[in-house]
Amino acid sequence: MIAFTLVLATFSEHMALQSKLAKLGSSIFSQMSQLAAEQQAINLSQGFPDFAPDNYLLQRLAYHSQHGANQYAPMPGILPLRQQISELVKRCYRRSINPDNEITVTSGATEALFVAIQALVQPGDEVIVFDPAYDSYTPAVQLAGGSTVHLNLQVPDFSVNWQQVAAAITPRTKLIIVNSPHNPTATVFSDADWQALQQLVCQHGLYCLSDEVYEHMVFDGAAQLSAHCYPALAERSFIVSSFGKTFHVTGWKLGYCVAPALLSAEFRKIHQYVTFSSFTPAQYAITDMLAMHPEQVSGLAAFYRQKRDQFVSALGSSRLQLLPSAATYFQLADYSAVSELADVEFCRWLTIEHKVAAIPLSVFYRQPTDARLIRFCFAKTPATLNRAAEVLCQL
Repeated sequence: MIAFTLVLATFSEHMALQSKLAKLGSSIFSQMSQLAAEQQAINLSQGFPDFAPDNYLLQRLAYHSQHGANQYAPMPGILPLRQQISELVKRCYRRSINPDNEITVTSGATEALFVAIQALVQPGDEVIVFDPAYDSYTPAVQLAGGSTVHLNLQVPDFSVNWQQVAAAITPRTKLIIVNSPHNPTATVFSDADWQALQQLVCQHGLYCLSDEVYEHMVFDGAAQLSAHCYPALAERSFIVSSFGKTFHVTGWKLGYCVAPALLSAEFRKIHQYVTFSSFTPAQYAITDMLAMHPEQVSGLAAFYRQKRDQFVSALGSSRLQLLPSAATYFQLADYSAVSELADVEFCRWLTIEHKVAAIPLSVFYRQPTDARLIRFCFAKTPATLNRAAEVLCQL
């Protein structure tokens, strides 16, 4: 018995694990969705629709799963889908890309972001990110042995100070991560922003990772701009998109990355050992959707603009101050007139006491600000938005 105890103690000592992400727990999105479920609250926190995708898409998924498309797809994605992606990029951005060696289909945009970072970042490299920033960037950089340099977007319009960016570039800087349309602020880069980014990337020999998962949700007549539109920048960029966001199927976890052939080759080396290939019947279904119903993409901005306008109108009598939402399916709100609680505590209070869940903005910052801002997702049915607004107007 004594010998067994000693062996067990030795085994436990050897099994002590040093976490690579010691400061991280479950994401705020998981936490708030779990709390919303526990409280039976209206979930306007995590960014997913509560309505069904287009019936044609579901029919094609069923068709392909019933007709043999249930085994591994090719590692870079099925060729017909890559061809449709090439056509989509040409329609939207007038850029020709090679479906054979410049497009890789991934298991969601988050995988594409992770793989692009692993392909580029070496130990000791610095990566510039803009806060508030999506929460997957920094852990991926850390796992690659790099470090993130956090620059705050300028309030109140959440714009980039490009002089500040230039000053932050050092000999160790490898990559700049941008996100337009932006989660969580619902802002978009102007042409001047893209031009400034292109100049810095080219001048300093950097790379760009452009997170464009909300690219087709740009409102109020604003131009749909992308890294695709700037040739010198595109030649040094990984550009990440999401079918889950575009077609209301976040659970399918299907996205893609566009990059020049040399960058795509490095991307694929890692992708093949992360997921290798992605949800096969969904690849065929989305191929059909892109070919037969391109209006589902071109009409997405109008679809979500209507939801934004309904939500904003329904909150007209509330004490929340709504910030402009120029893109995405998110709406920021200043709750200063309602409560002095910090935003994390306010979101818990709102979920538990009033049964509406939102996301606190401070979790998107390395150094949280004292602004009382929360993020709502309006990718919901009219009934859900009206029910939530009715509660929020009573705060």
